[in-house]
Amino acid sequence: MFKVEKLDLLVSVYIFCIAVAELMGAKTFPLINIFGYQLNASVAIFVLPLIFTINDMITEVYGKERTRSIIRSGLFTIFLILLFSVLATNLPPSLRFEKTEGAYDTIFGLSARIAAASLTAFTLAEFLDVFIFAKIRQRFGKKALWFRNNASNFISQLVDTTVFMFLAFYAMDKSFDSNIGFLISLILPYWLLKCFMSIIETPFVYLGVKWLKNP
Repeated sequence: MFKVEKLDLLVSVYIFCIAVAELMGAKTFPLINIFGYQLNASVAIFVLPLIFTINDMITEVYGKERTRSIIRSGLFTIFLILLFSVLATNLPPSLRFEKTEGAYDTIFGLSARIAAASLTAFTLAEFLDVFIFAKIRQRFGKKALWFRNNASNFISQLVDTTVFMFLAFYAMDKSFDSNIGFLISLILPYWLLKCFMSIIETPFVYLGVKWLKNP
C-alpha cells in the first residue's frame, strides 16, 4: 500500500516551494496600477507564504529545533541549486545546443543570483520566524496560534522581502533613485500580499496542526 508519512509529505512540499522560488522567482509581473504607479511582484509570491506557514505548523507540533533542522536542509538545497547553476552555465554547449545556449545561460545565470540572494534572505528570515514564534509561545502558551503565526510571518517576511529584493534585483547599471523606486514597487506589494496570504492561510495552520497531531 502506498503510504507517505505526514511530516515527510510536508517537508517535500517545503522543498518544492524552495526549488520553485529559486528556479522561477526571477520573473516579475505587474500586480496593480495605483494612480499611474505600477506595483510589481515576483512569481514566487505564490509559494513563499506557504514556506512560513509550514514552519509554524512544524514548530507548533514538533518544536523549534525540528523546524531549524528542516530550515538548514532548505538552505543546503538553495546552496546546491546555486552551485549547480554556476556549473551548468559555465560548461561549453554541444553543437546541437549552441543556438539556445544564450537563453539558457541568461535564465539560469539569473537563477544563480536569485539563489545567492535567497540564501541570504532565507537564512535571516526563516530563523527569525522560528525565534519570534517560539518567543510568543513562551509568553502566551499554546493559545493564540493565529497571533503567533501572523506576527512571526509579518516580521520575518518583511526582512526576507527587503533583503531578497535588494540582492536579487538591484541593477548596477541604473541610478540609485531608479533602483529604489523599482525596489519599493516590488517590496511593498510583495510584503503586503504575503501578509494578506498569511492571514488567509491561518485556518490552514490550525487544520495542518490538527492533521499532524492526529495519528
